[in-house]
Amino acid sequence: MAPTPTPTPSAHTRAASPPPSLVLKPGTAWADAWRRCIATAPEAFRDDRVLNLWAGEWHADGRALPATSPVDGAPIAGPPRLDGPTAQQAVRACLDQHRAWRHVPLPERRARVGATLDALSEHRELLALLLVWEIGKPWRLAQADVDRAIDGVRWYVDSIDTMLDGRTPLPGPVSNIASWNYPMSVLVHALLVQALAGNAVIAKTPTDGGVACLTLAGALARREGVPVTLVSGSGSELSEALVRSPEIGCVSFVGGRDTGARIATAVADLGKRHILEQEGLNTWGIWNFSDWEALSTVVPKLFDYGKQRCTAYPRFVVQRTLFDQFLAAYLPAVRTVRTGHPLAVEHPEDALPALDFGPLINAAKAKELADQVAEAIDRGAVPLHRATLTGDRFLPGQDTSAYLAPVTLLNPPPSSPLFHAEPFGPVDTIVLVDTEAELLAAMNASNGALVATLSTDDSETYDRLAPQIRAFKVGRGKARSRGDREELFGGFGASWHGAFVGGELLVRAVTEGPAGEPAPGNFPAYQLIP
Repeated sequence: MAPTPTPTPSAHTRAASPPPSLVLKPGTAWADAWRRCIATAPEAFRDDRVLNLWAGEWHADGRALPATSPVDGAPIAGPPRLDGPTAQQAVRACLDQHRAWRHVPLPERRARVGATLDALSEHRELLALLLVWEIGKPWRLAQADVDRAIDGVRWYVDSIDTMLDGRTPLPGPVSNIASWNYPMSVLVHALLVQALAGNAVIAKTPTDGGVACLTLAGALARREGVPVTLVSGSGSELSEALVRSPEIGCVSFVGGRDTGARIATAVADLGKRHILEQEGLNTWGIWNFSDWEALSTVVPKLFDYGKQRCTAYPRFVVQRTLFDQFLAAYLPAVRTVRTGHPLAVEHPEDALPALDFGPLINAAKAKELADQVAEAIDRGAVPLHRATLTGDRFLPGQDTSAYLAPVTLLNPPPSSPLFHAEPFGPVDTIVLVDTEAELLAAMNASNGALVATLSTDDSETYDRLAPQIRAFKVGRGKARSRGDREELFGGFGASWHGAFVGGELLVRAVTEGPAGEPAPGNFPAYQLIP
C-alpha cells in the first residue's frame, strides 16, 4: 500500500515554531537496501559492485565507476562499464539464446514470464527502495513504477495469444537503450513483453542511475529462464555492438534527440527494425477557457517526479486576455508543490512523506537548469514564481545540491534552451498569444511532441484546433500519458522515429508478420497512424 501522506502544516504554524528535525526512516538506508540485494540475489551482487549478465551468466567484468545518490550525495553502486569488444561478445551470445528461445512454445514462455512477475511482486518494496536511492523517486512514485511494470506485463501474458496469431519472432534479439527515469515501467516492461513474444533481449543499463534496480529485476528474470542480457557502458563505446551489430533484430531507444538522431541515422543506413522514442516540448494550451478550478487541481500533479518524464508538460501557451485569470488559478496551485528528501520523517514510526518530487537525477543537472533559468531572466524572461528549498523537509546537514525548487518564467527568450526544448526538471514556461495561429505555432515549437492538451470551453474549437497540434496524443482539458495495456503510444515530427508501440503494436513491432506488411509508425518514407 502507498504510504499515508503527512498533513502539511499551515503557513502560520510554520512561522510560529521551528521546523522539526527529521531523521532517515529506519530500514530505508542505502546500506539496508544493498544488504537485501545481496541476500536476495547473491549471484548478481558482490560486496562492492553489481555484475553484468551475458551468455546466461553473471560476470565481474567491466570497470565499476563511482556513483552517488541524488538523494543526499552519498556513494552508491555504479555501473560496471564494459568495453566494446566484450559487449560484442555479449551480443553474439544473446543471438545464440535468441535462436533457442524463439522455438520455446508460447505456453512455456508465458509461464516463465509469469513466474518472473510473481518474483518482482514479492520484492516490490526493495525494487522501489532502490529507485528512491538511485534516481530520486519519492516512495509513492517509485512503487507506482514497479506496479505499472508488473501489471502491464500481466495484461500481455493474458492477451498475447491473439496478438501473436500469424506472427513469428524477429531474426535476432531486441537491443534496448533507455533513459534512467523509468527503469521498471518502461525498460523492464519492454524487455519482458519482447521476451514473451519470442525474442531474446539485451539492455544497456542507464549511465545516470538505476543499475541496481535493473540488476535485481534481471536476476529474478534469469532465474526463471527468461533470456535477458544486461550490460553497462558508455553509449559511444557500446553503440557499435548494441545498434550496428548484424545480430541485432531490432533497436528500441528511449532518450534525448541528439542521441536518438545518431541512432536513427545508423538504423536507417542498415535498414534495421527500430523504435526510437525521443523528447519533445509537450505543451498545454489555454484558449477561450473558464474552468479555472479544474486547472488548479491539475497543476500540482504535473510536477510529479519533478517533470523528469517524457510526457511532462513544461510549457503553457495562454491567450493573453485570460492571463490574469490563469495566474489566479496557477500560482496558488504551484505554491503547494512539495519537494524534499524522499525518506526523511519526523518520527521513526511515521509513514514516508507524500512528496511531488525529490531531487533531480544529479547535481550537475540541477545546476545546468538553474543556470538556464538565470540566463533566461537576464535575457528578458519574467520570473513569476520561484520557490525555495525549505529546511523542514531535509535531514540536518544534508547535501541538497541535486534539488531544485519549482520555477515559473513568463516569455523565455528565443535564445534560451527553455524556449524550444524540454527542460526535464521543475521549470514551467508561459508564452502569451493573441490569435489561434499564434497558439498553434507556440504549441508546435519543438517540431513534434508526444502529448499535448488544449483547454477550451468550446468543443467545436477543440475539434478544429486539436488535429493541427503536432502531438501523438492530444487531450481536452486533461493531461495525457504514455498509457498502459491496450493504449497506443508514439510521437510526431522529431519526437519519434520508427514503429509505434502500446497494446498490440508493441508486440507487432518486435515480431514479423505477412511479407510487405507496413508497420504503423513515423518513418522517413511514410507515416502510418493506426
